[in-house]
Amino acid sequence: MQYQTETRSSLSFNKVNNMGMFPSDTLVRVESMAAENAVVIFSMSTCCMCHAVKGLFRGMGVSPAVHELDLHPYGVDIHRALMRLLGCSNGASTSPGGLPVVFIGGKMVGSMERVMASHINGSLVPLLKDAGALWL
Repeated sequence: MQYQTETRSSLSFNKVNNMGMFPSDTLVRVESMAAENAVVIFSMSTCCMCHAVKGLFRGMGVSPAVHELDLHPYGVDIHRALMRLLGCSNGASTSPGGLPVVFIGGKMVGSMERVMASHINGSLVPLLKDAGALWL
């Protein structure tokens, strides 16, 4: 069994495979990952909606940090935590439902529907400018 310790800030995470993380540790991990860049996308590499939202941001000239949860060692736990944050009733789902999840400026915008609604109603560009992701 592989055992490793990762330290971020003043918190220490002890991990034993995929089952060793407590939900609060996972939420701290999501918050940390969401704050690492102006735009952060939690995605699945095989999800067409994820591909579309990544293309939207890149087409606007934004370079998002992308976390492909199906390729991440803690992807299942992170996906469950994101589903809880979105208010999905079944946080235990391992299907790509609810993805992509987008954070702008460290704040959760939501899934594809909210991102597209923000884009259509014109509120996405100001969010990106405020976060420092666009300099138009």
